[in-house]
Amino acid sequence: MILPIGGVGTRFLPLSRVFPKELWPLVDIPLLQHIVKEAKDSGINEIIFVISPDKKIVFDYFVKAPNGFEPAKKIEKILSERKKDSMLKELKDLDEFLKGLSFSFVFQKKPLGDGHALMQTAKLVEKEPFAVSFGDDIVEAQTPCLEQLLKVFKTCQRPVIALHSLPKEKLPSYGVVKAEKIANRLFRVKGIIEKPSLEEIPSDLAIVGKYILTPEIFEYLRRTPPDKGGEIRLAGALEKMIKDGKMVYGYEFEGKWLECGNKADWLKSNFYLALKHPQYGPELRQFIKEVI
Repeated sequence: MILPIGGVGTRFLPLSRVFPKELWPLVDIPLLQHIVKEAKDSGINEIIFVISPDKKIVFDYFVKAPNGFEPAKKIEKILSERKKDSMLKELKDLDEFLKGLSFSFVFQKKPLGDGHALMQTAKLVEKEPFAVSFGDDIVEAQTPCLEQLLKVFKTCQRPVIALHSLPKEKLPSYGVVKAEKIANRLFRVKGIIEKPSLEEIPSDLAIVGKYILTPEIFEYLRRTPPDKGGEIRLAGALEKMIKDGKMVYGYEFEGKWLECGNKADWLKSNFYLALKHPQYGPELRQFIKEVI
């Protein structure tokens, strides 16, 4: 799975100047860990991070710390001396979770778009199909969202985009597909419009940042010119594929979409998951009753 996190996090300033938003907590673990967990639960064990040079702390968290990182060893020693067994267990749980996963890192020196980020991974991916999951989108689902997309891909062997139905007034903030329904929750994508006006909205299906793609996408990304903002967009490459008559599918996944792309959405997602958390939920619900 490719996980592009090379952006500068402008919507999370000022803290994102010094600490990547992708490592901000979503309840009690980092946002990125939720996404890696979804991949692992979907049977994916190879993760490729596309990071900017100033986000090496992501490497520290997922690779270095579980393998003898000195500050982590020091913390473990202190917790052990103070008999903080529950806290030690949380560290050991992370180590156990990371077992069986392999991580690769490539650098995107400048934030030139999600398509540009994917292009940096072409040599690592080679000729294999691959999943993509962006760092702003969490899906709470009985069957992991990526696993749902993989099931569709196994049947069609063509790119699959995660879709979610939204009210019309929200759609101008998203990429929206023009689509033809061909089965339950399954669509043939016939076009993509980024942030359409209310007058040009082609459907109620917004694109969520999760995909199953084939290596063919790299050639289309190379041929996709930068947009007005100077960025190469994955949506633009997919649109070119569709115009060339290539089949691209969309799947309206089952589950709740939790967005984390700005402070308000991140807070809402934290609030939602915290209230459902078996340890923190009951105390938080009681606290809300007291303060409202």
